[in-house]
Formats: sequence, structure tokens, C-alpha cells
Amino acid sequence: MSGATPHLVLDRLTRRFSEARAAVDAVSLEIAAGELVALIGASGSGKTTTLRMVAGYEIPDGGAVVLDGRDITSLPPQRRQFGMVFQHYALFPHLTVGQNVAFGLEARGVARSERMSRAAEALAGVGLADAEGRAIQSLSGGEQQRVALARALIIEPPVLLLDEPLSNLDPTLRRSTREELRSTLRRLGVTALFVTHDQEDAFAVADRVALLAAGRLLQVGTAEALYDRPANRDVAAFIGRSTLVPGTLDGDRIAIQLGGDLRTLRAAPAPDLPSRGPATAVLRPDALGFSPPNGPDAWPGVVQERRFAGALLAYRVGVAGDVDLELHSTVRDVQPGDTVWVRVTREPVAVVA
Repeated sequence: MSGATPHLVLDRLTRRFSEARAAVDAVSLEIAAGELVALIGASGSGKTTTLRMVAGYEIPDGGAVVLDGRDITSLPPQRRQFGMVFQHYALFPHLTVGQNVAFGLEARGVARSERMSRAAEALAGVGLADAEGRAIQSLSGGEQQRVALARALIIEPPVLLLDEPLSNLDPTLRRSTREELRSTLRRLGVTALFVTHDQEDAFAVADRVALLAAGRLLQVGTAEALYDRPANRDVAAFIGRSTLVPGTLDGDRIAIQLGGDLRTLRAAPAPDLPSRGPATAVLRPDALGFSPPNGPDAWPGVVQERRFAGALLAYRVGVAGDVDLELHSTVRDVQPGDTVWVRVTREPVAVVA
């Protein structure tokens, strides 16, 4: 966390719904003031349960939630004063945009004139100035997301919690909305914990990403750190796309043999990995490229699949019989069935157990 003082601390949070397995297993995480952190993972990984414990809707079986050094684990949701943006936004269709935003202030006894004035300010802060009188049904999905954000922010929460807030948007609107979301949160200096199953959303919005699997926290870091330096095989398999190839590690080098072709690459081993012995190289599609025939340090293979992906083409190349390498390239004149040569174009490669 770059030495920043933690604002919100999850200290070994644990939640069990049965004796067999913990839904959340001793998860610890520190979030600095003004930091945006994304919790990601597959369905059932424990990310939403973790968020609900932070919000106060789930009581942990162990561990603590600490805000500015104060243990708030036993406080009910309303006393935590956290802002919450839900997956379906939970806006009231019978209220205007301004009334929706002001709802939290009304529940706190703020006078009508003040709460409507503050609602107008909150809406302006998310790019919806002069929208107070509009009907919720007249808004686009992105605008509704911003109304939900304004409603959560108007109470000036110490922490904002977001539960899959972009999942209901179409791809084009999703891209623009997540850019707006990050820009707004960054401008307002809000501390946020953001739950999503979508890696692109997490990478686009968050300062750091925390990956959960089967209730356990696997790695926390920047998106680039998780992609380029995965802590273990599970992180490497979940984050981005990759081909995991067995090899033999020797210090900062790893030897990989595909078919009869042995290649030695510079390695970036995961922490705690023994310096010598069997290991797994993580070959990312953007770190592979085509080579001239019989090129140095290249493997021969046959193109199995060619997929258009906009600026790039995604190729799947079979090498050594049972290994498929996926690579992204601007080369367009290669077709399925062609014999090609593939080499690593960016080193060091990540190495995990």
C-alpha cells in the first residue's frame, strides 16, 4: 500500500455457512484513505460475502472490520454510515432523480430545502446537473448508475461500497461508465471497495486488485503486478489469458522443452518459490509473436484457430502435439492449418510453482 496509513482494515475476516468450508477464510486487507480497491473472483469465491461483512449485513464468525483504528465489527449497517451502490442500483421509480438522491438525508432528518440543495450539488458532482426533476425511467443505465453513486455519496460516507455496479450495462455503455466512475471517485477522493467478477472493470477502476478464490485471498496488488507477477498458479490462470508450460527453474532462468526444442528464458519467479527445480512458466499472449521459419529460440507449430479481435488477431498454435500457445498479433495473413514459428518476445516471463 506504498506506506499509506490504512483507513479501512479487514483483519482475518471469516464467515462460515457450514462446518465443511469457510465462505470467507481469514481475509486480511488494508485500504488507504482515497484508495480504490477491487475485490475480484469467480462466483462463490467469497467476494460479496466479504463486502456484506464490511457493510454490516453479515456478522463475521471471526476477525474484525476496523475503520480509522476503531473496531466497528459489531456496529449495525446504519451506524457505520457507509455508502452503498448495489448491482441493480435500488432506485425508487416513484421518486424524481433529486428525491432519490436526497433520500438518505431525509432519513437523517435533514430539512427539505437543505437536502434538495445538497442533492443538486451531488448530481452536479457526477455530471448530472439540472437533472433533479427528471423521472428515473427517463435515464439511461449509465445515468442511473451515477444517480445511485450520488445518493451514496451525499451522506459523505467514510467508505463507499460497490457491489457489481456495472454488471447490467451493455459493453459500450459499460466502458464509458466505468471511466466516469473512476474519474468521479478520484476527483472526490472517496475510499472505495468495489466488488466485481469482471477483470476489465477491476483493472479500469481500481488502484489495487484483491483476488479471492474459495474464500481465500490469493494476491493483492496493482493490475499489472497480478498480470505480470502472479503469486501462484491459481492467480496466473485466473488473471488474463495464458499458457502454463512446465519447465526447470535455475535462479533467474527457466528451461522449457516443447517437443525436442529446449529454450531457456529469463525468469521472474513468484515469491517463496525455490530457486531451483520444477516450475511453471506463464506465457502471456502479448508476450509471444511469430518468428521467421527456423528462427532462433522459436518453436514450430500449426495454427489451430484464428480469431479477429479488433486491432489484433488472436491465434491458437499447437506445438509439441499437446500444447497450445495463444498469441496476439497484428499479422493478418496467417490462416488455420499454416505451419508457423512462435517465440517469446518479452522477458522475463512469470514463473510459478
